[in-house]
Amino acid sequence: MLAVALGLSGCESEPAPKSARISKNYDGRFSNTISYGSFGTTSAVDCADGKTLSVDGSNNKLTVRGRCEAVNVPGADNRITVERIDKALTITGFNNSVTYRSGEPKVDDRGSGNTVTDKR
Repeated sequence: MLAVALGLSGCESEPAPKSARISKNYDGRFSNTISYGSFGTTSAVDCADGKTLSVDGSNNKLTVRGRCEAVNVPGADNRITVERIDKALTITGFNNSVTYRSGEPKVDDRGSGNTVTDKR
C-alpha cells in the first residue's frame, strides 16, 4: 500500500503535457451543436438561434423550434419537423422524414428511403 502511495505522489510534481493543458484562449462558449441520440421518443428540441442539430438516434418523433443553421440526420426511422433551417440539411441515415417550415437549406440526401418536405 505504501508503494502505491509513493508512486502516485510523484505524479503531481511533473507538469501536464501541452496536449492536456487548458487553453488560455477559451472563450467560455458552449458547443454550437445539439446532439440528439435517443431511441423511440417523442420530444421537442429548441435550436435556439442558429445552432446545428444532429439527430443520431432512431425511431424518434421530433418537433424542432427556433432557427437551426444546419440539421444533420445520420440516424434511422426518425420523423422530424423543423421550424427553420438556414444553410444545410444533410441526411446520411435511412428511412427518415424531415419537414421544414421556413428557410432555404441546401439539401444533401446521401442515405436511402428518406423524404424531405418543404412546407414554406
